[in-house]
Amino acid sequence: MKNRSLVSISDYSKEEIIKILDLAEDFEKQPRQELLKGKVIASLFFEPSTRTRLSFESAVQQLGGSIIGFSSTATTSVQKGETLKDTILTVSNYSDLIVMRHPVDGSARYASEVAPVPIINAGDGANQHPTQCLLDLYSIRKTQGTLDNLDITFIGDLKYGRTVHSLVIALCHFNTRFHLVSPVELKLPSAVKRHIKEANLRYEQYTDLADVIPTSDIIYMTRIQRERFPDPLDYEKVKNSYILQNDALEHAKQNMRILHPLPRVNEISVDVDNNPMAYYFQQALNGVYVRQAIVSSILGLK
Repeated sequence: MKNRSLVSISDYSKEEIIKILDLAEDFEKQPRQELLKGKVIASLFFEPSTRTRLSFESAVQQLGGSIIGFSSTATTSVQKGETLKDTILTVSNYSDLIVMRHPVDGSARYASEVAPVPIINAGDGANQHPTQCLLDLYSIRKTQGTLDNLDITFIGDLKYGRTVHSLVIALCHFNTRFHLVSPVELKLPSAVKRHIKEANLRYEQYTDLADVIPTSDIIYMTRIQRERFPDPLDYEKVKNSYILQNDALEHAKQNMRILHPLPRVNEISVDVDNNPMAYYFQQALNGVYVRQAIVSSILGLK
């Protein structure tokens, strides 16, 4: 993994995924180390972020590294018309590794092709979000004790949800049973379903949330993303399609846990937060350990 960009979860083999999860376990036990002393990590967020950006910053700082970059393009030369290529080549002069979020699908792959330093994709449009995927896998393994032979239910925006796309692809390594709950307009794209078929696994599609709660080991809720819809009227039609209420969990398995990449709008009622099945805030914390593992692996320090 040394000096290799992480653009898609497909860039990592099953063995490399497990290595990252094992390293994250070690970092959870001892998150404060001096592994990145003297290293500079650039954080380029062309699109809003809370958890991804701040967990990367926390991960780097707890390992003794320095962070430079921006969380908005408003005060950068992007506003003057600077190209992505020029931004990446310039920032590469100042850093050992670049973490980048960008609203355009494929932008991270392009950045990795022009940059002389490794690129970590922190989300490119509706395409992929591999570091979120790895922290999701870590959360699943931590709560279930395994990644194999689980019933994983994805709910909400499966069409534009880059976290869903990455996680489905990764779970194809682990004999997963997929349950896909969405409005017809937001079904999982055929290109992602193809990974399931090629792994000789099965998926079922639903429109009713109640149908899948009793059989799920993991419920992965997602936000209906207003910003991804070309037509605001299309968003209005589906925006409140699924709202998970606490009383709906009465017949869930005891081991079932609820994940969400966050931010939440109203798709998980706040009365679920105190249910022991709610795991999404711990999931966000797990992102620090996983991102410590990713950065240290790419820089050849672990």
